[in-house]
Amino acid sequence: MARLYSNENFPLRVVVCLRSHGHDVLTSLESGRANQKVPDDEVLRYAIEQQRTLLTLNRLDFFRLHRSSEGLHSGIIACTSDGDPVRLAQRIHDAIDGLDDLSGQLIRITRPQG
Repeated sequence: MARLYSNENFPLRVVVCLRSHGHDVLTSLESGRANQKVPDDEVLRYAIEQQRTLLTLNRLDFFRLHRSSEGLHSGIIACTSDGDPVRLAQRIHDAIDGLDDLSGQLIRITRPQG
């Protein structure tokens, strides 16, 4: 299963669901980095240092960081906000299940249409 780091704005209920799927998820609160207005590039750097793929709802900024880093990171999973945490966690799990290495990847998780 994946080693993930959830950005400060990422829903805790989704984190709990991902953990139930067996993923190792560290939150910004657990890491002592919550409520500090940590810049996005530092959030990504911390995820890299911890060898964790970043989970975020802050899509556009992390798309930019993915491009500027030339993919030299531990992976970014950028999600569209969803009112159903179980469904969002399942979409994330389905997208990464079976992938051996998320390094350098930008994975986009979007809300289903309709």
